[in-house]
Amino acid sequence: MCRFLVYKGKDEILLSKLILEPAHSILHQSFDSRLRIDHRRPHNGDGFGIGYYTSPALGPDPCIFTSTIPAWNCVNLARLAAKTTSSLIFAHVRATTEGNLSDQNCHPFRHRSLMWMHNGGIGCWRLVKRRLAASLRDEWFVNVQGSTDSEWAFAVFLDCLDRMGYSPNSEEYSTDGFGHAVLRKALLQTIERINGLIREVVQEQGMNGEDTRSLLNFAVTDGHSVVCTRYVSSRTDEPASLFFSSGTSWRQQKNSTKDDEGKVDYKMERRDKGADIVLVASEPLTFERDNWVTVPVNSILTIHKQTVMIHPIIDEFWSPDPSHGRSTEYAKAKGQTIPTSRNTDVATETRAVVESVA
Repeated sequence: MCRFLVYKGKDEILLSKLILEPAHSILHQSFDSRLRIDHRRPHNGDGFGIGYYTSPALGPDPCIFTSTIPAWNCVNLARLAAKTTSSLIFAHVRATTEGNLSDQNCHPFRHRSLMWMHNGGIGCWRLVKRRLAASLRDEWFVNVQGSTDSEWAFAVFLDCLDRMGYSPNSEEYSTDGFGHAVLRKALLQTIERINGLIREVVQEQGMNGEDTRSLLNFAVTDGHSVVCTRYVSSRTDEPASLFFSSGTSWRQQKNSTKDDEGKVDYKMERRDKGADIVLVASEPLTFERDNWVTVPVNSILTIHKQTVMIHPIIDEFWSPDPSHGRSTEYAKAKGQTIPTSRNTDVATETRAVVESVA
């Protein structure tokens, strides 16, 4: 299963300090996904992609670089990352579930100023794909270039924005963004529509041995705000892992030297209560576990001006009971990581604090 990374900072950062150098960087995760439980597929080697925003003088659209070469074997990635800076970065390493190995299927996906990534899969995709495609307006249907369920989910998101009255093709939103509340609402509607389409298929055709559960860890940005989800369409299963870290600086630890693979121990430092940097990742980039907090089950995380807000996704799969038990077996079968109970408790406390402040 895929892994992704989001960086949102007050200042620009060299891509190599996120993608290449940390002890458990996303490049390192492409061949040594240390927290992966499904050892039958130890690699995320089915291509990769990075997306980042450049100077406003070059326009609001992000720069996207994708390749079907495994991230660990792409010399151009190292060359690019060592000389490129940005204050908003998406990175993704792919392990295919739907769609063949091609550049068109590598994340992140882009439409004008919007970027999109996904870790997971849509339930009973073989049966629901045609129905999902038919639900889209023509301009979003023809916009899909690849064959992944992830890009079709992005098309649903664009369609939701459009139906809400915020055209993704508008110059106004390309320059100034849609606003974090609009992005969050559209993302929640995207999940709701996907669940609704699956229910329709099940009601009309039955399950026919298909697994109807979806793992929907999405990340979307308009170049200003970032919204991510950690979600599974089940009341009894854990979703795929997702963590965040925030602080005032992301730097190499003192007395840390590069190992034989060129890796360095990094640490998120916090000098005050504010945050200049927010990282969101499928797996922590460091082994400083106190730096990382687990995003709660079936929650939506919003980053606006380095402020993190976390809200529950309240639907039929939500449980307000903090002691509600969930099985890890489904996520394990999909090659996902499972946070420890300690981190889950910390995340619950953090969510309560963040929501009260927001």
